[in-house]
Amino acid sequence: ALYGFQGELTQKYGKNFIPIFNEVFCALPLGCVLSERIFIMHGGLFSDSEITIQRLNAIDRFKEPSDDGVFCEILWSDPCDSCGKFPNKRGVGIAFGPDITKNFLRTNGLKLVIRSHEVKDQGYEIQHSNTLITVFSAPNYCDQMGNKGAFIRLKNDMIPEFITFDAVPHPDIPAMFYANPYTKIL
Repeated sequence: ALYGFQGELTQKYGKNFIPIFNEVFCALPLGCVLSERIFIMHGGLFSDSEITIQRLNAIDRFKEPSDDGVFCEILWSDPCDSCGKFPNKRGVGIAFGPDITKNFLRTNGLKLVIRSHEVKDQGYEIQHSNTLITVFSAPNYCDQMGNKGAFIRLKNDMIPEFITFDAVPHPDIPAMFYANPYTKIL
């Protein structure tokens, strides 16, 4: 509800769709491994240094996320430039440094982490000595950030190609309109 998805869904399709979307979100995978080289997820890495892909596969995904631990961290953690693990500025998950990324990749025999979850001015950012990429596909986030959107194209060689784009005009609705539960289009 915070960013307006629930409000927009209710406004456009009725409140009966909210439980359906909640069920779909609970069924989405936490991440995936692509070509045995790239780990793709929403948030970030973990406070536990020994997390393996096998352990992630064992998580019961069909429930609401917990407030801490691996399930929470994969959704909410963010990278930072300093080595180590730190409290995250979001108040949930962790901030993790290049050493944490390097260890995760080595432990799991991988080469690259691709994540989203953070606005980036150019739509993407490469960090941790080219082992971690953040890609953000929502241009002009919340109708006020002015950022580009981006996506990554991976061909057979698995080398990322970045495609960026600007926001397009949309209906004349104030920024964050659907985030306010008291607004309603007639």
